[in-house]
Amino acid sequence: MDSVSNKPWLEHYPVEVPATFDYPKQNLAQFLVQSTALYPDQIALDFLGNKISYKALLDSVYRFTNALLKLGIRKGDRVAVMLPNCPQAVIAYYGTLLMGGIVVMTNPLYMPRELEHQLNDASVKMIVTLDILFDRVQKSTEKIPLDYILVTSIKDYLPFPKNLLYPLKNKKTGDPISYGNSVLPFLPFLKQSTAEPNDTPVDADEDLALIQYTGGTTGFAKGVMLTHMNLVANTHQSKLWFYRAQIGKERYFAALPFFHVFGMTVLLNQSVLMAGTLILIPRFDIGQVLKTMNRLKPTVFPGAPTMYIAVINHPDIQKFDLSSVKICISGAASLPVEVQERFERMTGGTLIEGYGLTEASPVTHANNLWEKRKVGSIGIPFPDTEARIVHPDTGDEMPQGDIGELIIRGPQVMKGYWQQPEETKKALRDGWLYTGDLARMDDEGFFYILDRRKDLIIAGGYNIYPREVEEVLFEHPDVEEAVVAGVVDPYRGETVKAYIILKEGATANEEDLKRWCKEKLAVYKVPRVYEFRQSFPKTLVGKVLRRKLIDEDADKMPK
Repeated sequence: MDSVSNKPWLEHYPVEVPATFDYPKQNLAQFLVQSTALYPDQIALDFLGNKISYKALLDSVYRFTNALLKLGIRKGDRVAVMLPNCPQAVIAYYGTLLMGGIVVMTNPLYMPRELEHQLNDASVKMIVTLDILFDRVQKSTEKIPLDYILVTSIKDYLPFPKNLLYPLKNKKTGDPISYGNSVLPFLPFLKQSTAEPNDTPVDADEDLALIQYTGGTTGFAKGVMLTHMNLVANTHQSKLWFYRAQIGKERYFAALPFFHVFGMTVLLNQSVLMAGTLILIPRFDIGQVLKTMNRLKPTVFPGAPTMYIAVINHPDIQKFDLSSVKICISGAASLPVEVQERFERMTGGTLIEGYGLTEASPVTHANNLWEKRKVGSIGIPFPDTEARIVHPDTGDEMPQGDIGELIIRGPQVMKGYWQQPEETKKALRDGWLYTGDLARMDDEGFFYILDRRKDLIIAGGYNIYPREVEEVLFEHPDVEEAVVAGVVDPYRGETVKAYIILKEGATANEEDLKRWCKEKLAVYKVPRVYEFRQSFPKTLVGKVLRRKLIDEDADKMPK
């Protein structure tokens, strides 16, 4: 099966990257134990100036593990972590994993209704959250209370004197928190515990490390079950791909949130496996981001396209030195070619596009960093990862070059959806994960994503892929961001609509953009409707919520 005719991409593997690898069957948190043994004094976390060594981090993680056991939380119990990128998130994550618990990473922007669904669906025993989110957590647990709510504050880990200034900057809302019984403060919780080493054995192939909820664009979010092996394998696959990365030397710029599985694998787990330093960014504020990069000189900066767009379009970009950045992998949404080229020119680093999804821990494909890559492509499958293009209805393999649904098989593919056997059956068939993404593979084994099946626009009988139209709009010198979607049209069924954010001071109008598109696209693909906006609704990772834009339009339609 492994012949190159079946896997033409193997021809394009750098000699340093093996096609297959023996992944260690271990608790995911062993990465931290192993790196601490080798590099105890290396800085693991740099949080707004507070530097925490591997030795100090592991000490806190053991304390967290032992404190959970003291409360009666056991192997297989679920612990939710609702925090931005801060030391407490790392401690709670690895501390839960070490005692065999299952982490439920939760978005701090969630409202009570979304949070309630996750906490109840996963039967969570404890949540770790911020004081400023406490009211929201309380509301979401009114009907079904949790055993424990563990509360921390950003200032708990801020260096002096920032910790004194913090309350002046963040006006806290709500009443003071009354601690006791089920509501516990984070720092005393650790302090009163012991740092005795503790490692609960796990069956890496079977035991869950994570229940990660996927964006609920189609009703309520589903819990993706990822085993220790899934995440160990994907972290190692990413490490094999970054074969020039040096153990104990890399500085990872953690602007992607850890509660998103992309940030968790390519930043948190990756940096800890590599004994790197994680530069923690609790919130993506472009001014702050550029100052931090200028000062702390990160070498690795994974991100979402909107992050790179914000960097290249910053008015004072030339005042900052970003030349330390060597490796960037873009995920979570398609990367416009124009953005990739400008970012590389500006930093001298390499920015590649990759592809993944929560159900695959998440990375399955990436372009080569230092060898052959193809613009506009998501690259080639990772080691031990198979990919095929099949007919969306029949499941038959498509002739090479034809468009169909991308399916994937590999050690990083999930065990299934939590308590949803029917949904699991739809997504996993004979070990293959059906992604719902439309793609094609060229003769050299490079893959190209066209769009989500559900985002395809069918206008006047023609299939139109939003990404193709967006690429053209991005090339226009006045366009900062563009999103294309199908909106209801009484005559054509659907029509192509472009949502545009212009660069500061730009003057392009509907006519200009229409002319621009007509020169580069078949007439049926040219957007008929244009809406100019100041901003787009986005997830915290920076993915534009295309569905939300379409729903807003539908609400405006005469009923």
